[in-house]
Amino acid sequence: MSQSQRIEAQADAIQHLSFRVREAGYALPIELVREIIEYAEVTRVPMMPAYIHGVINLRGNVVPVLDLAARFGLSLTAPGNRTCIVIIELPLDGSLQRIGLVVDEVDEVLEIDPRQIMPAPAFGTAIRSDFIAGMAQQAQEFLIILNMLQVLSLDDIRHLSQAAKVH
Repeated sequence: MSQSQRIEAQADAIQHLSFRVREAGYALPIELVREIIEYAEVTRVPMMPAYIHGVINLRGNVVPVLDLAARFGLSLTAPGNRTCIVIIELPLDGSLQRIGLVVDEVDEVLEIDPRQIMPAPAFGTAIRSDFIAGMAQQAQEFLIILNMLQVLSLDDIRHLSQAAKVH
């Protein structure tokens, strides 16, 4: 690969934040990520699905927190010393909604060339295939690139906005 081809490939690459949920590697486009915070006390909100951990106060704003492991059908995350909340921002109903995602640990920011992203397999992943935007090989494993609008269904979004209003 020539120097100009390498620069061109880097220009096309999209930065992603990679993280772990139950030993599996996942990634999100970095443009969705606003910040990463240490896991702190999350206030439970009654009458919410189990995967909605609750809400946190982030500099005066109530931010709903979703447990990705529970959303994927696994047990609720038991917070450890590497557990983080990834704050993302999604355009929903004409405004930007901040949502916290509980992850077991954050790995790194990496460049993923869109040409290297493969479609989700029809089987063999621990999560629903509609949650997957694609798969990318990193080192010795595949990263699952999440489609956050699918992970957060319209019902989830309603629950999250209710959770934010309750507090």
